[in-house]
Amino acid sequence: MKTAIILGATGLTGGRLLELLLNDSRYSRIKLFSRSSVGISDPKLQEFLGDMFSLEDFKENFKGDEVFCCIGTTKSKTPNKDFYKKIDLGIPKNAALLAKENGIKTFIVMSALGANANSSIFYNRIKGQMEEAVLKAQIPRTYILQPSLIGGKRKEKRIGEWIFKQLMRVANFVMAGSLKKYRSIYPETIAKAIIWLANNDFEVNRIPSDVIQDLGQR
Repeated sequence: MKTAIILGATGLTGGRLLELLLNDSRYSRIKLFSRSSVGISDPKLQEFLGDMFSLEDFKENFKGDEVFCCIGTTKSKTPNKDFYKKIDLGIPKNAALLAKENGIKTFIVMSALGANANSSIFYNRIKGQMEEAVLKAQIPRTYILQPSLIGGKRKEKRIGEWIFKQLMRVANFVMAGSLKKYRSIYPETIAKAIIWLANNDFEVNRIPSDVIQDLGQR
């Protein structure tokens, strides 16, 4: 019986991951670290609310078997680049360091397709820097997921993203071969892939969207 830690359970993928873990008999406790409650009552669930930029304050409670980091924001939601960097780079990096310090052996984090620490595109560069920072923590079982556009309905309205998702639904049918990794992917598929990786060995650290799709169907 394992204890899982989730960061970002109020988000689209993190929320679906939480639902799956609550119904997974391999897990006896799910710890959530967030600034706001998910509003769910379950005997497995334990919430720790506070400042996510000060994860060290949670050190005594940040203990378990696996950490699932689903933290992330968007350009439209967080236009300030310094604040964006604190969220998308700072939180996962600090979570990995804390997991390492507390002897947690499995760390799985959400990144994005196109992540590259040397990219001229700010958002791709930050994701790439995050990946390098997480790997530098040298947690034995570290997996970095690089999904393409994530489908599904969000709580907040993003008109531009909604239109793009409709276009991608059509484009998915013609993307084959090396283009498969650019197909949109659903949060439930990502969540299932995360759980599969947590309970099985896999040969690579960085996992592109088409491979996530395959793992989520196992």
